[in-house]
Amino acid sequence: MTHKNGKWAKQILDCRNEEGLWGNFHTLSRPVGNKAITTEQAIRRLRILGFTKEDEPIRAALERMCLCVSGRKKIDDYSEKTHDWPLFEKLMLSAWIRLFDPENEIALAVAKQWAFIAEKAFSGGQYNIEADREAFALQFGRKPKSAFETGFGMFYHAVLLQGVLSPGTEGLLLDYYLTRQGGIYYIYEKCLSELPETFASKNTSRYLAAVETLYGYRQAREKLGFVVEWLVSNQDECGSWDLGAGAKDGVYFPLSDSWRKPESRIADCTERINRILQKIAE
Repeated sequence: MTHKNGKWAKQILDCRNEEGLWGNFHTLSRPVGNKAITTEQAIRRLRILGFTKEDEPIRAALERMCLCVSGRKKIDDYSEKTHDWPLFEKLMLSAWIRLFDPENEIALAVAKQWAFIAEKAFSGGQYNIEADREAFALQFGRKPKSAFETGFGMFYHAVLLQGVLSPGTEGLLLDYYLTRQGGIYYIYEKCLSELPETFASKNTSRYLAAVETLYGYRQAREKLGFVVEWLVSNQDECGSWDLGAGAKDGVYFPLSDSWRKPESRIADCTERINRILQKIAE
């Protein structure tokens, strides 16, 4: 179901600037009242509301991201001195491009660079940081310097590497994400193999966001079977799910224009979980 014509989409689209973007690109943190929404926050929310690469707002953002990754135009003037910002920017933007357009050649080229590193890092049957560092140096001509450059722990790595790894490495990477104590950075900071204690909660919504990050992998059906069982066990007698009013965060929920009526909230939760189950089953 799409919510492209709802009030939440309209609020975001009304904030676009003359270049078809929003504020600076980077930050995946929850939007804060009275502060300009970032482009990253905007396209994440629009994607959740049903927007695809066929929609003009997304198409315009993708075109600008591709120009930046290929070195033809900057996305904005923002940078962080603690990182090799051009490298991080290519990783980040390519991940978002592939979320909307998995076969995009510009983003695929970046994905294959990181896939080379991942294949080496997991070649011994589990993640090895020294092998990771060596492969990074081979790929980029220098040793890694900041935290994002090793470990594959971020949302961006998890998204970028889908569809470009050998089956063996993909399985090891998924095991790594499911057992990593820090979860997936920017999305969920706890171990994914440990299910949330309280189903009807914002924490569960965030956990599901991590699942949504991984369900595009070919082996998701095998690796995420325990999540499917958990979701089915929390389905009510009507075949619906309810994460409770506390799940409303302005990012993943709401989808409907209002949650004043519990049935709208239940419909939104059910729509999201059904989509997750369908994606894992594909």
